[in-house]
Amino acid sequence: MSGRTPIGVELVRRGIVKERDIQVALEYQKQHPNKKLGDILNILNLCPQKQLITAMGEILQEKVIILTPDDMKIHENKYIPLEMCRACKAVLFEVIGRRAKVCFADTSNHQSVEEVKRALAKHGLMMEKFLTFETNIENVIKSMLQKEEATITSVPDITKLVDTIIRSAIEKRASDIHIEPLQNSIRVRFRIDGELITVANLEKEKQVQLIGRLKAISNMHQERQDAQDGTINLYGNYNIRVASQRTVEGEKFCLRLLKKNEGVKSIFDLGFPSTEGTLKKCFDKRNSITIIAAPTGQGKTTTLYSILDYLNRPEINITTVEDPVEIRVPGINQIEIDGKESFASALRSMLRNDPDIILLGEIRDLETAEVAIQAGQTGHYVLSTIHTINAIEVITRLRKMGISDYDISSTLATAVSQRLIRRVCPNCSIKREFSRDEKEMMNRIAGRYHMKFDFENKFTYDTKGCKECNHTGYLERIAAFEVLELTDEIKDLIVSGASSLKIREMAFEQGYRPLVIDAFQKVLDGVTTMEEVNKRLALY
Repeated sequence: MSGRTPIGVELVRRGIVKERDIQVALEYQKQHPNKKLGDILNILNLCPQKQLITAMGEILQEKVIILTPDDMKIHENKYIPLEMCRACKAVLFEVIGRRAKVCFADTSNHQSVEEVKRALAKHGLMMEKFLTFETNIENVIKSMLQKEEATITSVPDITKLVDTIIRSAIEKRASDIHIEPLQNSIRVRFRIDGELITVANLEKEKQVQLIGRLKAISNMHQERQDAQDGTINLYGNYNIRVASQRTVEGEKFCLRLLKKNEGVKSIFDLGFPSTEGTLKKCFDKRNSITIIAAPTGQGKTTTLYSILDYLNRPEINITTVEDPVEIRVPGINQIEIDGKESFASALRSMLRNDPDIILLGEIRDLETAEVAIQAGQTGHYVLSTIHTINAIEVITRLRKMGISDYDISSTLATAVSQRLIRRVCPNCSIKREFSRDEKEMMNRIAGRYHMKFDFENKFTYDTKGCKECNHTGYLERIAAFEVLELTDEIKDLIVSGASSLKIREMAFEQGYRPLVIDAFQKVLDGVTTMEEVNKRLALY
């Protein structure tokens, strides 16, 4: 602001932008309420960057700079921790004598400015404040992060290099490590809370030695270049499953990090939205099948084991058939199939061992589906997974496999669909009120299902980033659920051959709610953000 004049009005008055440019920027701001007008004008390239930042400096009476990684005249983390840079959107770029030059994306954020000022004062430094665009701050911090991860690339010994990569992944809570040969380098990426993050690019010359070391510690054949599977058991509490795949640039490796003896979480801790009474109604059954539907990597197996944990009692015989067994649970009989056996054949063998509850890793084909249906029809309770987009489409998927409408309606009891969404980091997130546009969007979408959200005393969060969350603003994940209970009316529709649209209409009448409603409720509860829900469910 200059006095009481909005910065957009002042930029138009000075001829820096036109009124239509401001309107375009304001429309963009509706979808990105955390972005400031000056940053949006820069992102949309609506006027020259230097001209814009100079004018903003004059209006706000601040010193300005177009900050780039080349402007860094000091070791980045010497006085301000990296997590503080992320949280305050600030970068110390030069120290002259006792004067420290610091760039801010928002100089009006007095809390952030004072926090950085106090940190510098501890080192006897006085702060000289500058304004720059948020994208410039982000680019410099990204460069800083790359330097922080350079310790991986600096390890000369291959044995130590592989060890450093794996230990770094464990420290950062990664679920997977991807080691990928490119044309001129080897890219190392970690999957953390569902997001792939590049942590290093290694010299291409290390490829042969790197592959040799990975094959050696995972008990793979050194000379074979076709796809192989192996296991690494050198890291205490971790069982690391390794898969190799030949590509045009060489062999790619994916390492899945599975923590041994990790306790099974309560289904309510996973985000299941209903009460224990509803849980019992949905899952404590016999003579039926419950199917969890979701794409790969969305936590279906974790949910299945949470249901088993809820049902597990000494008088019940629970047996699982999996490929592979990912979670080992005391008191449950777990069968891991190998390449010579199918789910269907293992399930037939299992049925001769008097199980009460059966966990079947996945229904992949007609044969497996038929055996699972038969098991459900003969007194067993079967839990399994299937790949489809939502709970209602489980019925369509079984139909396309060749299962009759009668068998589906008589055996399928509950279909559940889920998506994993990241939780806001409790250590660095900033509480704020919902914007008007956020409220309108959520209620517009909820209105399709005859619902409306109450925003009174409800708050959302802006993500910032800190060391605890690997500078992402999010820490761990929770699931958004939708649950379809097959009532008598829905079973009648299935038997009559009704379309999934008709089934969906009936389900809505009986209280079924889609994933997006549960996801929005988790936004209202302060668990996640609208940006994260949009990213996972593609709302806008």
